[in-house]
Amino acid sequence: MTSPHTPGGPTPRASVGSRPGGYDTKRRPADDAKMLTALIRLRQTLVAIDLPFDQPDVAELRAARLEMIDQLEDYLIPRLMSFEAPMLAVVGGSTGAGKSTLVNSLVGKRVTASGVLRPTTRSPVLVHHPRDRQWFGQDRLLPDLARVYHATDKPTSLQLVPSSNVPPGVAILDAPDVDSVEERNRTLAAELMAAADLWVFVTSAARYADQVPWEFLRSAADRSTSVAIVLDRTPDDAARTVAPHLARMLASRGLKEAPLFVVPEGKVDDDGLLPADHVADIRTWLRSLAADVDARSALVRRTLDGAVRAITHRCYPIADASAAQAVIAVELASEADGIYDATIASTTAATGDGSLMRGELQARWDEFVGTGDLLRAIEAPLAGLRGRLVNTLKGKPQQAEQVSEAVERSLEALLLERAEDAAARTFAAWSEHPYGATLLEGAAARDAGLSRAATTLRDRAAQLARDWHEEVVGLLRDEGTDKRTSARYLAFGVGGLSVALEIEVFTRNAGAPPSAGRALLDAVFGQEAVSSMIERTGRSLERRLSAALNDERARFVSLIDGLVLEPDAAEQLRNAARRVDDLRFQAAKSDTRDAGGPGEAAGRAPGEAQ
Repeated sequence: MTSPHTPGGPTPRASVGSRPGGYDTKRRPADDAKMLTALIRLRQTLVAIDLPFDQPDVAELRAARLEMIDQLEDYLIPRLMSFEAPMLAVVGGSTGAGKSTLVNSLVGKRVTASGVLRPTTRSPVLVHHPRDRQWFGQDRLLPDLARVYHATDKPTSLQLVPSSNVPPGVAILDAPDVDSVEERNRTLAAELMAAADLWVFVTSAARYADQVPWEFLRSAADRSTSVAIVLDRTPDDAARTVAPHLARMLASRGLKEAPLFVVPEGKVDDDGLLPADHVADIRTWLRSLAADVDARSALVRRTLDGAVRAITHRCYPIADASAAQAVIAVELASEADGIYDATIASTTAATGDGSLMRGELQARWDEFVGTGDLLRAIEAPLAGLRGRLVNTLKGKPQQAEQVSEAVERSLEALLLERAEDAAARTFAAWSEHPYGATLLEGAAARDAGLSRAATTLRDRAAQLARDWHEEVVGLLRDEGTDKRTSARYLAFGVGGLSVALEIEVFTRNAGAPPSAGRALLDAVFGQEAVSSMIERTGRSLERRLSAALNDERARFVSLIDGLVLEPDAAEQLRNAARRVDDLRFQAAKSDTRDAGGPGEAAGRAPGEAQ
């Protein structure tokens, strides 16, 4: 029959009616409600964390974050919401250890598939007493697994099997192999173990020292998970040597409290069941836990508290990594901002320092103003002014249009040149940054042209120049409402006056002496009005160019924004973890007072090193 062992020798462990580790089985509902709220908040902060940059060890932290979210969703939050729910004993272990046969034998009938082919268990099977059925709905334990009541091999389903052979208050779940050759099975096994109140870990005389099972058992010890070990179907001679060695291994790895059951080798009957007396001690132990509410609650509380402690401990490296990733994002954004801020400053400065007055634009403007004839005509006495201006300006309306076209082309060229340069420099700066290069590689499929200005910018630049010209024309029309009968206004028209104003905008900060264009504008509108128009249209041009360049900047910055790297995400995670720890410490102190003795130090889980 089954033989219980403890690491200290053959003496059975304390009765199931004791409270492991001094755990209070009747904590105030308000305390659990506070912890539930804190854990929900902790889950929210973990979900908000993003670790997109491939820093050292970040792959492990990403996996840890997902594991923690899963455990919060699959176990901790549902368990706190329904603490009175049956205790879930997950039967897990190595390939070929006989888990399914053990479960069938404990239940007394075949409820889960067993066989020679590996892996056998693909879909988890949960056996429960019929009256406990309501506790295992989709909204409670393992919500991502679909509930079915028939045999299936889908790993996305949880097969529910009601059986009166399982006592009320306990449910048994047959999990896939922790060392399955199929990664999907290994992942599912880990998720199920993390959702367990009790691990019933099954191994064999041939496999008990394997590395993978011990990695799971080490994690169980680290978070004070309640564990029972089954050395399955063991020959008598092996039991005498393997069981004591396994007990010593358990003690040395922090699992000295874990009961060890040895199931002797025996013939499996036609129904795939071991002899009833071979599993009698395990069945009796589980029934005793089911019958003793305090012992069962204490076991669940120990696992729950240990899982909470482990999760908060694991939050801090993730928070540190999140903060480091935020720094990388700031560095990259600063690179782009520095380049584009400087580009915007130099571009807007170029609209007023005279640098646009070169090449075609200067030539067209010189043709328009002539060799001083325009200025002399403006300064002549009013008598006969219109006739002299008409003589002076023969052919000038067409020349004014040519100047206007040259203005537009100059603005287009200015914007395109500066945008191309800024894109090339930002791309080069990010390419030299180890994590910027990764970000650019990820963006290659979405935008292969980040090293250059956007392909749509040329059309936008042309539209910008046209829109600004229309704004200048509209302003002149508004200002000239009461001056349209003047000889100068009629002679030059809005076309000639608009190019004169645009040229004045381009040279407004150049420090040049008054030009013929300024003299013309002053003669028509007056000095004060002209100064105001130059200022207004100059600022408008700067805003238009800045907006276009900021949109170019956004092509880079949007890559960072798309990472959802909140600057305060790390601190929010630390605060959420500290809140959970504070509540756990308060509960530990309460347990100590209620136990009537010094107990363990506040905040230290049973078995944790002092």
